[in-house]
Amino acid sequence: MSSPTSDEPPGLRTGTLTTADISFFVVSAAAPLTVMAGVAPVAILLGGIGAPVGYLLAGLTLTVFAVGFTTMSRHVRSAGAFYAYITRGLGKPVGIAAALVAMLGYNGMEIGVYGLLGSATSDTAAALGHHIPWLPVSLAGLLLIWYGGYRSIDFGAKVLGVLLVAETGILVLLAGGVLLDGGAHGLSLAGLAPAHVITGGTGAVLAFAFAAFTGFESTVIYRREAKNPERTIPRATYIAVAFLGLFYAFVVWTVIQAFGEDKVVQAAADDPGGLFFAAITTYVGAWAADLMHLLIITSILASLLAFHNAINRYALSLSEEGVLPKALGRIHPRHRSPYLAGAAQTALGALVVLAFAFAGADPYQQLLLWVNTPGMIGLMVLQLLAALAVPCFFRKIDHREGALRTVVAPAAAFVLLAGAIGLVTANVGLFTGASTTVNAVLVSVTPAVFLLGLLLAHRLRRTRPETYARFAAEPSDPGDPSCPHPTSSSSTPASATPSSPATPPSPSMAD
Repeated sequence: MSSPTSDEPPGLRTGTLTTADISFFVVSAAAPLTVMAGVAPVAILLGGIGAPVGYLLAGLTLTVFAVGFTTMSRHVRSAGAFYAYITRGLGKPVGIAAALVAMLGYNGMEIGVYGLLGSATSDTAAALGHHIPWLPVSLAGLLLIWYGGYRSIDFGAKVLGVLLVAETGILVLLAGGVLLDGGAHGLSLAGLAPAHVITGGTGAVLAFAFAAFTGFESTVIYRREAKNPERTIPRATYIAVAFLGLFYAFVVWTVIQAFGEDKVVQAAADDPGGLFFAAITTYVGAWAADLMHLLIITSILASLLAFHNAINRYALSLSEEGVLPKALGRIHPRHRSPYLAGAAQTALGALVVLAFAFAGADPYQQLLLWVNTPGMIGLMVLQLLAALAVPCFFRKIDHREGALRTVVAPAAAFVLLAGAIGLVTANVGLFTGASTTVNAVLVSVTPAVFLLGLLLAHRLRRTRPETYARFAAEPSDPGDPSCPHPTSSSSTPASATPSSPATPPSPSMAD
């Protein structure tokens, strides 16, 4: 592990995170227990017994996306993650706009969840005979997550590892109880038949399924802190997508078996919020239902910490780019964390939470759903742009990657992700439960922020040309990020031997 010398400022902890650590961050951000117990019953209600296939299809789509995404990760070493990839493929104006969308997406996905933390804790306390108002819980959560981000990244990885094992463990316990008992009427795979998968509710199920993977791509954010990032990041990405897709589908299928394929939809309609708790009470015991209530809270905390760490690193990168204030790029000398970026993000979260509270808003129906929805759409748009950026990037450089990875898979991912975004926006009312006007505003936030980013790029190019020129540059090249330095590892094929000739600089990227 590197340590700063006395005459240089501290940096992030390099060579710290393993494949397992990064996988914990990504899977924890998805909050499997919260997604299953809180959202999967609605997917079953809308899609019937074919709902598990929706999660498999979403996982398959994102696996296709990951092919080009991880291939490009071997050639792009900038810490800017999504916006760096998009800049290298589509140009600086789109990249700067993508950077603002990334901040919107990750902040929206995290800040809204503080409402879920407050409401879930209040509900759990009520189930145990106590009353706890949601706002103090949400504010306490803000402080707790701030502290987790303030500490070192390996501390956060250990915490998330423990919490993730706990929340997935309770779901495995539920599934094991159902399988051992044989379900309500015996185990059946009938729900996987096309007749049950292709129904009127298929689009809604797919929309919910794609939302359940939000944040999986954040593996590349931890590049600077990863051990052997050329191997660690692709492995963590594939592990996260495969685990989430298979695990979600398996758990939803077992819950369907718990009630029986002929009765589960009605059970979900009668009490969607209690579906998983009723199943685990029947097949494991009431104590397990009480434990699940508590673990939902820790699942939410794990998701918050994972998103908080990702946001801090995006803010750090953008401060280093000169787009955000330089102070946000300060690294704590002991913990080696972007602590001022974390403090700023916590302050923003507190401002939003307090604003919703003072307006008398519901922590779940409004703070969670209204803030999360633009965040979810923003991250999906980033995935779409990144898929488009991959073939554009590889057309500009000399490389030895195959066409399957650099053209076919990214093109397929672009088409599939465009369809997924269409499904989400068409079914946005299912996510928000809001009026048409509110839904229109929530959907328009992402394009509005993207347009703002394009205007910012134009302003930077005119008033701060040096900052504009350095945006998303490779670490070895302070100039145009489309031109890797001839001696940089990003400009030579991964398979090249030491005697291979250096790859010539790529053509300049259009600004």
